[in-house]
Amino acid sequence: MTDSGSAPLPATDRPEAAARLRDALLSASFTADGLLDLLGAPAYAALARSETVPALRATRGDTPLEALVRLFLLQQPVPRARLTDVLPVQDAVDAGWLAPVGGDELAATVDVRPYGGPDGEDWFIVSDLGCAVGGAGGIGSRDEGVVLGVGGASTTLAGITVRTPVGAALDLGTGSGIQALHAAQHATRVTATDLNPRALHITALTLALSGAPAAALREGSLFEPVRDDETFDLVVSNPPFVISPGARLIYRDGGMSGDDLCRSLVQQAGDRLNEGGFAQFLANWQHVEGEDWEDRVRSWVPRGCDAWIVQREVQDITQYAELWLRDAGDHREDQVEYQSRYDAWLDEFEARKVKAVGFGWITLRRTGAAEPSITVEEWPHPVEQPLGDTIRDHFDRVDHLRAHDDAALLEGHFRLAAEVVQEQVGLPGAEDPEHVVLRQHRGMRRATKVDTIGAGFAGVCDGSLSAGVILDAIAQLVGEDPVVLRDRTPAQIRLLVEQGFLEPVG
Repeated sequence: MTDSGSAPLPATDRPEAAARLRDALLSASFTADGLLDLLGAPAYAALARSETVPALRATRGDTPLEALVRLFLLQQPVPRARLTDVLPVQDAVDAGWLAPVGGDELAATVDVRPYGGPDGEDWFIVSDLGCAVGGAGGIGSRDEGVVLGVGGASTTLAGITVRTPVGAALDLGTGSGIQALHAAQHATRVTATDLNPRALHITALTLALSGAPAAALREGSLFEPVRDDETFDLVVSNPPFVISPGARLIYRDGGMSGDDLCRSLVQQAGDRLNEGGFAQFLANWQHVEGEDWEDRVRSWVPRGCDAWIVQREVQDITQYAELWLRDAGDHREDQVEYQSRYDAWLDEFEARKVKAVGFGWITLRRTGAAEPSITVEEWPHPVEQPLGDTIRDHFDRVDHLRAHDDAALLEGHFRLAAEVVQEQVGLPGAEDPEHVVLRQHRGMRRATKVDTIGAGFAGVCDGSLSAGVILDAIAQLVGEDPVVLRDRTPAQIRLLVEQGFLEPVG
């Protein structure tokens, strides 16, 4: 089997060859939409599971698109004659995108996966052979230095990233370059780093083939490649966060003890941010016996930063070990070796009294506030991606609440967020509900219980009246002392604003 991590890669000093290849791919509809139309939804989805048989069956014809799917996604040699009218063949061979194989056939030297940008852009993510879908199934067991393509973690991070125009962005641990590609659309200058020099080479290919501006590429671990005086408006990282014994697979294993890599990454990020800048990461953290996991990750937040940390999933140590052993394909190898590695994972966890591992998102924002805001929560429920605007709005609301005491809050105007509905829960036929629930159908899709005063207040908020005036009207309606109502309601208003049910106006 080819050792992907040491196989020759296309040249990065031939931008004209990449441009001509890109034009040819687009002309043949080798795009995300073109693939879906050709393969159909089931075969297209199977590719994301590293299953290629349905796609092979769907590409048995002789159209240009079928030839390109077999060549670049399915690693099948294609007769040169089939490609002559489809690609700039000699150009692609000379630049190293294609290589002659037995007889008169050509094979791709890298995976090229069409990827749709957020505004309908047609991009291409380059990765090592067999790695286009980011993934599992024993890729890592073949080669420790392999560079993966697009996976669920990559798209999750891309979706939660705040997309405002910025001057400087840093993609730390760039891999195949997907985060750098997104950042290039709204950052004047993009820097991409990776410990693996092969990843930097592939990132350059991804950017070139996607028609994006080049990034400054730097080799090294964490923030080591970044100059001491260098700061950024945006830092993103999908780091090798897997907590494992050792660092066998550099594309995923942190190589530090426990969750120290994620902790170090978060703690060091604060000094690299400009005022108002965001740092956004995916991370794993340990659930240690006798320790609150929320306190653990809260302690990672650097001084001078607001933070929003969301735990999306928790696995016990056996589930966690099995997930990542399968990711490396160890379950398909010698069973004695598999059991030995499984034992090593459990030994490591037990030695540190780890009972489970959490996975989630960490967002930091550099702030000059005297008392930074740190929100740590568990939210395993479905959300609506992309969430970048939702995350930015969260920190805007933090600023608003921090700047307004209760008296100022009551003088403010609020508007009910879009697509919030009210649900009343109680026994059938009861005169009054047992409780009222407000539910979002956008963003985080939260649900929260409110009392009848809170529900009535939220329902009236359209931005035209101040909060205090609305409460006075409600007090008169229900026969309650307006002073008492003004005293006890601001806490509920703050919660509704914090969670995005109410939006400050003006």
